[in-house]
Amino acid sequence: MTSETVGTPNFLSTKNIPVNERLIVALDFPSTEEAENFVDLLGDTVVFCKLGLELFMAGGYFELVERLRNKGKKIFVDLKFFDVPATVGSAVRQLKKHGASFATVHGNDAMLEAAAKEKSGLKILAVTALTSLDQGDMDDLGFQVDIADLVLSRAKRAMELGCDGVISSGIEAPRLRKDLGDNFLIVSPGIRPGLNREVDDQKRTVDVEEAFLNGADYIVVGRPIRNADDPKKAAEEHQARIAKLFDS
Repeated sequence: MTSETVGTPNFLSTKNIPVNERLIVALDFPSTEEAENFVDLLGDTVVFCKLGLELFMAGGYFELVERLRNKGKKIFVDLKFFDVPATVGSAVRQLKKHGASFATVHGNDAMLEAAAKEKSGLKILAVTALTSLDQGDMDDLGFQVDIADLVLSRAKRAMELGCDGVISSGIEAPRLRKDLGDNFLIVSPGIRPGLNREVDDQKRTVDVEEAFLNGADYIVVGRPIRNADDPKKAAEEHQARIAKLFDS
């Protein structure tokens, strides 16, 4: 990491968020039954769950959302809406009745604006740049811009259009906080709590503490918990690390 991305306590979130809700666990499973069993295994250790595209394609997605909400869980619908603006707006309007807390939109200004107009109590998070992409990938896609500049630009536009926050790597979070302030949410995926970060398709990764000290309000963790020998213990360890930051 460069000196620009090293975490500083000045960026630690001061928002009124329960500490145990700052960890969002990604339910990346091929069936809703496996996902629900995993949530039951974690028990009260985790409150916030992210349901993505894999589960959506498995069938029974919104039935699972309802069951998890009945278990007291908060839901992050990560379907990255990307379509013509009217369709995105309609999708957000339909989603509101399912009681999700967060939803992602991955699109241009008109799509983000359409989503924000329909959000009501649902918080809309704009995707900036996927954490599975690095600068080489962006160059290959034809984006002739530094990835940090792209993230900042997309975040700034999202805030102006009425979104509640962004999905951003913890690497870019300090610059977002420095340039755009604290009046929006940063949700950071790509969390790798160990020293070996070259283990999967996530490229722009940070540690648990780095993410929060860099300005994240929430972190999303999937494989480091799901693939652990003892997932509940791994989740507890993540929560303990987060609590140590915010209780100190």
